[in-house]
Amino acid sequence: MDFSKVFAPISSRLEEFEKEFRSVLATDSAIIRDITEHIYGAPGKRLRPALLFLTSDNHNESVKYAALAIELIHTATLLHDDVIDESRTRRGIETVSHKWNNLISVLMGDYFFARAFGLLVKADSPRLMASFARATERVSVGELNQAFYTGNFEIAEETYLRIIADKTASLFACSAEAGAICSGRNGNIIESLKNYGENIGLAFQITDDLLDLIGETKKTGKTLGSDIREGWVTLPLIKALQNDNGNSHNRFAKMLGGDVKQSDFEDVLSFVRDNGGIEYAEQRARQYVEKAVDILNGLDGLPMKNALENLANLAAVRDR
Repeated sequence: MDFSKVFAPISSRLEEFEKEFRSVLATDSAIIRDITEHIYGAPGKRLRPALLFLTSDNHNESVKYAALAIELIHTATLLHDDVIDESRTRRGIETVSHKWNNLISVLMGDYFFARAFGLLVKADSPRLMASFARATERVSVGELNQAFYTGNFEIAEETYLRIIADKTASLFACSAEAGAICSGRNGNIIESLKNYGENIGLAFQITDDLLDLIGETKKTGKTLGSDIREGWVTLPLIKALQNDNGNSHNRFAKMLGGDVKQSDFEDVLSFVRDNGGIEYAEQRARQYVEKAVDILNGLDGLPMKNALENLANLAAVRDR
């Protein structure tokens, strides 16, 4: 199972989305045009608009605007992320911050935020607008907290999970909730689908953090060990440090967040493996998938229920 198979029932909607996405970013500004064309070179998996389509029955204008807005907001957060992380590549191509500069990347992210909320105004749904506002606020809080805890080797698992819930799961939750809102579903179903999205978002981020250690650069589009080089302590390392009886905090504190050599990265990876960090993170990701599937099992009348379950299962087993 892969994303193309999961999204097969909505393939035509995703094709239309791509046309609309290019259309809403059409501009007379040469710099915006150049940047958007660069970003189109590696468009990503469109997980958030796809999730929105899978939770919506309607094909009305509000669904279209919400799908475009969620992808614009996600892209804006990536542009800001790459500045914070000083990333050189994303999805196998140069980041905007590296190809141009940090200022351009931040301003382009701001532009995407503005375009997103302009589209949401057209949807004319206070409930939809409130959902997006909450999610965007959570993303900002998550980014701030991650910056605050970067380099902190005493970070607790609970804190890490709260940060990735805000930073990543919030937009998955918003996508699932928005699709239900646009379809006029009742409040209980909207809340359930929102919680489903939250859980698969957590599973996706934990798996992403695992792939930063054990993935393949060719598939992920990023250099392995980027979290280590930035000093961000993710779940596999948190658990390994908890299980270790030695003095590894001090040893890794001198290494992480600096000029990490390949041999240093291999040392960290061996330490994480030997102390159960990989296995534990895989288990936690799977637990969130199971929660998401349990939520779906409690809902009736969802046309795309099987696809939503497949998407949840894919969150913890993908290789990119």
